[in-house]
Amino acid sequence: MSPSILAQDPTLADFGRDPWWLVLGKIVFAFAFGLLATLLGVWFERRVVGYMQVRPGPNQVGPFGLLQTLADGLKMAFKEDILPKAADKVVYFFAPTISVICAVTALSVVPFGPMVSIAGHHTPLQVTDVPVAVLLLLACSSMGVYGIVLGGWASGSTYPLLGGLRSSAQMISYEVAMGLSIVAVFMTAGTMSTSGIVAAQGDGTQLTILGQQIPAPGWYAILLLPSFIIFFIATVGETNRAPFDLPEAESELVAGFMTEYSSLKFALFMLSEYVAMVTMSAVTTTLFLGGWRAPWPITIWEGANSGWWPMLWFFGKVIALVFVFVWLRGTLPRLRYDQFMRFGWKVLLPINLVWILVLSGLRSIEDWDTRGKMIAVGIPAGILLIATLFWPSRRPQPKPTTQEQVDSRPYGSFPLPPMDLQVPPSPRITRVVAEREPANIATGSDSREV
Repeated sequence: MSPSILAQDPTLADFGRDPWWLVLGKIVFAFAFGLLATLLGVWFERRVVGYMQVRPGPNQVGPFGLLQTLADGLKMAFKEDILPKAADKVVYFFAPTISVICAVTALSVVPFGPMVSIAGHHTPLQVTDVPVAVLLLLACSSMGVYGIVLGGWASGSTYPLLGGLRSSAQMISYEVAMGLSIVAVFMTAGTMSTSGIVAAQGDGTQLTILGQQIPAPGWYAILLLPSFIIFFIATVGETNRAPFDLPEAESELVAGFMTEYSSLKFALFMLSEYVAMVTMSAVTTTLFLGGWRAPWPITIWEGANSGWWPMLWFFGKVIALVFVFVWLRGTLPRLRYDQFMRFGWKVLLPINLVWILVLSGLRSIEDWDTRGKMIAVGIPAGILLIATLFWPSRRPQPKPTTQEQVDSRPYGSFPLPPMDLQVPPSPRITRVVAEREPANIATGSDSREV
């Protein structure tokens, strides 16, 4: 990697020097990115799930149905806003706002690109950065639960309250796994700054393979594969997305914490979910997928990581992760609540702790922090983790035959149809024929006419 490309990495010293209008422009851009990504994310999800389920999806409003989300937003805006009589009016009003603000605020420390020149000012494509930026991301994710819990409590109804309680337990459980998976990133990068973590994933380290010098894979999704897998699973649980959408399980809780909301307040809750999905995809890209850095085939071009091109690579990675969110929703069934909590506390948490202990022990060995040795440990550990998560817990039992199923039914259960498919006559018709038989004999008519 050439020094000109490495010089594009921003540092903490590059922040805080921009004029006020440039800072305001970055804030507006981050906010517009969150809202626009949400509008397109709803359309994208409906189109992808429609394709998976062999149906068209939205295709009438605008080209390819692109304006369907805008039409749905206008529809919700003009619906009647119903306020429950038993609701706490102040908390009921501000709960959706808390969820949206926390989701959008996290985008302020996400790097969208390297250093660029805007109107003669050399500035990073990032609103701001601090030495503990990742802790700010975790704080925004943790504060988002207040909007859901308060919305469920302030509605003054049973089902929203149960949805809020489920959400609080769910988010607290999976925040632990999420925080522990980021510990491995801190240990490897040596910083909590988001721009520093992106720079650490592309420091130009070279590997010697068969006498050839090639760039070493620097993405932490490869070096820290177990942490990446656990972090992404935790983000799905943190954003209440299927198959972890227990707080709003419509088959059990009508609509969960949003049951009593309507009009724009309901739209804000839906907006917060999709903004959180896009935000966590951006955070995952920053921490594990090299941020705005181009993937390997594109890095052959020396200008791939300079100028405005890195924004394209960043948006491409975010869209790919959003597709995975949609893919999970379209393919996996919802878990039971006890299975979901057991998976977080008894599976993800112990594996995360063991992986951090192993990584700490290996890094204490002299000269162990080279990329080649980390790859030799991280990839097998990630494959072992995937095999552990998806390995069947019990041996499948052979399927019983039809006769065994019939014999195992208790006495008095609903009978099966005859095996020869000769359906017996209806009991009602048999009863009617028996009642009319004496009359038929007296008149000389045939009972088969019935």
